[in-house]
Amino acid sequence: MSTFSRAEVETAFHQFIALGDQCAESRDWAPWADVHTEDGLWVEHHLGTHRGREAIRETIIEVMKPVPMMYFPVEWFIIDGNRVASYIWQQMPDPKGGDDTYRFGCITVLDYAGNGLWSLQEDVYNPNEANEMMKAWMAAGGKLVG
Repeated sequence: MSTFSRAEVETAFHQFIALGDQCAESRDWAPWADVHTEDGLWVEHHLGTHRGREAIRETIIEVMKPVPMMYFPVEWFIIDGNRVASYIWQQMPDPKGGDDTYRFGCITVLDYAGNGLWSLQEDVYNPNEANEMMKAWMAAGGKLVG
C-alpha cells in the first residue's frame, strides 16, 4: 500500500469534513458516499458494517433521513501515515435559533486510499449519549424530518 504525503491526507480529511457540512446544508447525504472507494468499508458499530460505496450511500441516506441537518464539528484529529483518527461532534442545531449545544462525541478512524478517497471509515460512539442528546434536542423543540 502506498504511503501518501501528510499534506495530501490532511487536505483529503478537510475535504471529507467540508463535504459533511455541504450535505447538512443541502440535506442531501448521497454525495457523502462518493469520498469512499468503490470497495470502501464503513464500520458503524451500532448500525453494522457496510461494504462498497453504494451500500454506504444507501445506509447514509437512510440514517440521515430524519436528521439531515446534523453537522459534525471536529474537536481534534491526528494523522499517522495514511490513517486519520479524529474526535468529531455529532451536533444538532439549536431548535430555538440560539446557541444551546446538542451534541455527542464520536471517534472516527479513516484510512486514506489516494485521490481524495477513503477505503475505511470506522465510527465509535456511545448510543446512550446519542439517545439522551436527541431527547434533549426534541424536548427543546427539535423536529425530525419525514
